[in-house]
Amino acid sequence: MKKLVIIRHGESVWNQENRFTGWQDVGLSEKGIAEAKKGGKALFKEHLQFDVAYTSLLKRAIKTLDYVLEELDQVWLPVYKDWRLNERHYGNLQGLNKTEMAEQHGEEQVKIWRRSYDVPPPEMSMDDPRHPKNDPRYRHVPLRDLPSSESLKDTVARFIPLWNDKIVTDLKMDRKVLIVAHGNSLRALMMNLENLSSDEIMQVNMPTGIPLSYELDDQLKIINKKFLGDPEDVAKAIQAVANQGKKH
Repeated sequence: MKKLVIIRHGESVWNQENRFTGWQDVGLSEKGIAEAKKGGKALFKEHLQFDVAYTSLLKRAIKTLDYVLEELDQVWLPVYKDWRLNERHYGNLQGLNKTEMAEQHGEEQVKIWRRSYDVPPPEMSMDDPRHPKNDPRYRHVPLRDLPSSESLKDTVARFIPLWNDKIVTDLKMDRKVLIVAHGNSLRALMMNLENLSSDEIMQVNMPTGIPLSYELDDQLKIINKKFLGDPEDVAKAIQAVANQGKKH
């Protein structure tokens, strides 16, 4: 049996302010730190230990992983940081408030920007100083691969090589894998692993800081899937994510 656990980073400062974050490198809120530690404690309670961990190049995910590994007493674990696990790039929406955007453009348009499969948000200009081409952490990524905006379809496309080339290899070698990433890069993983359609993935909301545990067979088909936490707390956290793009 193969073991894979995925965790969306704890609440960030911009999550707290209900802003589109994307590739902007914002830190965890105090609540987010607490969520990360709670997620680590939930894994510890299940007596889970891992062989390898993956995260993105954004500090809200990196810091969440740090807190989780501290709770597990596995800070020595090999960790691979990869841009392919970054959040979906929200283009010119990055930094803007989701509720204000819903009031200006309507909830349906914001839902399309947030949850549609193949409709990207308005692009960020290549001249924008926030563009990833100006960030040294992406200097080894070909310019043609750096996004100015992404749909979930785009996010899936850039995630799949990491999945096929590295993560699948680890799982097939019976390594227990922990991935701490972002709502949309994890939805890309879930879409691929669970064979979800583009319509089905639109309904998936990943809560912050709550581990989602998969048990897989030798063909990486799902035997068991469950969130590690109180079911009522999990349901509330999922609903909170779903409500982010709505008007007050």
